[in-house]
Amino acid sequence: MTQALEETDFESIYEGCCARVLAAGVPLWRGHIAFTVLHPLYSGMGMTWLRGRGVELESYQHTDGQYPDRFKINPLYHLIQNRIPFLRRQLVGREALLDFPVLTELRDMGATDYLAYIVEFGGGKMDGMVGSWATDRPSGFSDPDIQALLRLQRRLGVACKMRIRDQIARNVVTTYLGPDAGRRVLSGQIRRGEGDTIDAVIWYSDLRDSTRLADALSQHDYIQVLNDYFECAGGAVLAHGGDILNFIGDAVLAIFPIGKGQVTAKQACKRALAASRDAQRRLTATNADREKAGAEPLSFGLGLHVGEVLFGNIGVPERVSFSVIGPTVNEVARLEALTKELGHPVLATENFARNVPAEWLRLGHHKLRGVGEPIEVCAPTAEADRR
Repeated sequence: MTQALEETDFESIYEGCCARVLAAGVPLWRGHIAFTVLHPLYSGMGMTWLRGRGVELESYQHTDGQYPDRFKINPLYHLIQNRIPFLRRQLVGREALLDFPVLTELRDMGATDYLAYIVEFGGGKMDGMVGSWATDRPSGFSDPDIQALLRLQRRLGVACKMRIRDQIARNVVTTYLGPDAGRRVLSGQIRRGEGDTIDAVIWYSDLRDSTRLADALSQHDYIQVLNDYFECAGGAVLAHGGDILNFIGDAVLAIFPIGKGQVTAKQACKRALAASRDAQRRLTATNADREKAGAEPLSFGLGLHVGEVLFGNIGVPERVSFSVIGPTVNEVARLEALTKELGHPVLATENFARNVPAEWLRLGHHKLRGVGEPIEVCAPTAEADRR
């Protein structure tokens, strides 16, 4: 519990608990805990400790049903469904009862006794933690061992609940705000108007013909189109070290920060250009699948710019949004709109192009709506796209 109060990571708390129980004389061979999480990719997480091998983490992906089929034949599922606080099974000897497949597996690995438990957190049937202990001592757990482990489980549950709630908060802000903005919010940067002036590459991409697609497709099919496009554009940004700030309708606003972790302007621009090529490759693969399904291909325009932005909170006091604002952001949005007029899917400003050692097609100076002076616009050549 002291470790939980000190921001200790989950694995260290659990590994330390198991090691101390073993040192106190309880003959642990294996410990396991699992719990639900609020995460876009995973429904739960688990940790397994083996004596002499430390802790291994496992993530459980979302399934169509509430629980995967393999979990429904596990004693932990039996505890959850029947609201049983604990269950003990001796795995060897005359009183052995191997009524779940995992018990046979553990027996074959050398376990002799098994104790499963559940700790409810008070937020409903799905809110809590399940776990188990196993020993390989020939005589199994003694009665004092069982009493000690059952007494421990609620204290372990308190520590785990604190870490789970903390992890859920981090998952949520990272999912909705991005990792950098999420860290800033959790560190206390939450009031309207708080922010920092930073240098960054700005990425703004927009799906083509989105209004027509929205009118022509069912709501479900149009949402699928958006997600396909976001996986191409947004997925490429994340793969190359960028931060997605907002999905604005069918547009992606992202940044590649400069200065953070000693990232130079040249490095940030190079990453953003690589991400643009990656996004186009992903779109080509997506369109191949769409063609097989008889659907029309998708396309998007992308503007790339570099400069100074204000990175912080805007909105009303009761409801703020963490994003970037400033002339650089306005310019890149107008630049993306110019891709339709000039017929190039990717356009960059001269400020961006001079930071990347690639060949560019100079398209001259263009007046952008709402921007005072014309800016020089560039498009990557085919040779640059192949690099």
